[in-house]
Amino acid sequence: MTATLATVCKGGGRYDAVWVERLFRGARRFAPAFERFVCLTDLALDVPGVERVPLERSWPAWWSKLEAFRPGLFDGTTVLCDLDTVFAGDASRLAEPGLAAMEDFFHKGRLSSALMRWSGDELGFVHAAFAAEPERWMRAGSCGPVPNAVHGDQVVIDFLLRREGVRPRFFQEAHPGLIDFYEPANPTPGPVVVFIGDSKPDRAEGPVATLWRGEDGRA
Repeated sequence: MTATLATVCKGGGRYDAVWVERLFRGARRFAPAFERFVCLTDLALDVPGVERVPLERSWPAWWSKLEAFRPGLFDGTTVLCDLDTVFAGDASRLAEPGLAAMEDFFHKGRLSSALMRWSGDELGFVHAAFAAEPERWMRAGSCGPVPNAVHGDQVVIDFLLRREGVRPRFFQEAHPGLIDFYEPANPTPGPVVVFIGDSKPDRAEGPVATLWRGEDGRA
């Protein structure tokens, strides 16, 4: 079955086709095990080699990421990856099978939706639950007491998975050394560089900035 790398680009924010192209260019170079590249979006994107899948709902901002769990979109291993991610080294392990998610940088034991991996329609129940009552789930406090200061998609995803007794392995445990959180002073970042808070690839320095902009002389 096909291994897919997917992302979501919701219009109205800072992300556009440039971000989509740069994410998947890095993936082709450093994670060639992915055979299919998909962007779920409401924008008229035309990025060579990237399949555009229209968003079906008008869920705002990060809530649109819940559409990545729509049944029927993918078969085989699928990895959902935020646009503000930079591939900087061999990321082959990312495409290995097995339910997984990144552990939140600030809240240990809680998942982050910046990187999630599943197979086929394995997480279709998450989309079904959210789509049935989106206004409820987007309301702060809908998941009870949580450590997160911001109520966002990953709070709801984490809650719905726990409610069903589904506990993904954390990438940091399953694949030690795969994920690296952006640090400007780090001369050897990677393989998968994740940005936290206000830091973003377009504001990055050093080798990460070079890789994101494609200025290192390699396609």
